[in-house]
Amino acid sequence: MKKQEFSDRIYSFWSLRKSIGWIGLSLPFALMLGVYLLFKGPIPLYSISKYYYSGMRDFMTGTLCAIALFLFFYKGYNRWDLWTSNIAAVSALGISFFPTVKEGPLNLSAYIHFTSSIIFFLTLACISLFLFTKKASHPTRQKKIRNWIYRICGIVMIGSLIALVIFYRYFKDESSHFVFWIQTIALIAFGISWLVKGEALFADERT
Repeated sequence: MKKQEFSDRIYSFWSLRKSIGWIGLSLPFALMLGVYLLFKGPIPLYSISKYYYSGMRDFMTGTLCAIALFLFFYKGYNRWDLWTSNIAAVSALGISFFPTVKEGPLNLSAYIHFTSSIIFFLTLACISLFLFTKKASHPTRQKKIRNWIYRICGIVMIGSLIALVIFYRYFKDESSHFVFWIQTIALIAFGISWLVKGEALFADERT
């Protein structure tokens, strides 16, 4: 592979990672502000999933499909990158195409939605914890910092899932905004992890 072709491929990887990161990071805030500014609705809603039943439904589903598309195109460097990104992509489509119920008891679509959400964040957490942290033979100081950020983001995503399970099991309250903000924290962790992987932050010096 020619040096220029290799460099172009690397920059393409960085751009793709940063795009995934920015989309994930901005999604909850875009939904919240869109409902408030465009449709004069209350903010925030009970959960991010509930925005499917707001005026921001098309934006929400389109954004999730965009995340899935970017993840499908992201091949990484080996088969583990390929498989995990594809699993995350399929689960993102599951979240988009199988909405939860607006209210009342859960149906099949809602169960698929919640299962897809769990798989999505667990897969992204594993990517952050185990794939993004792969050590180079001579890691730079910036790489060591990035690895700490990946680990923190992965732990935050897993911790958010645990917090949601506990809330739904023991404290479920439709008037609370707890679910929305925990989901937002998980998405922020997801976004930061991919932005750092795209070297938007703590990039190595290039010669």
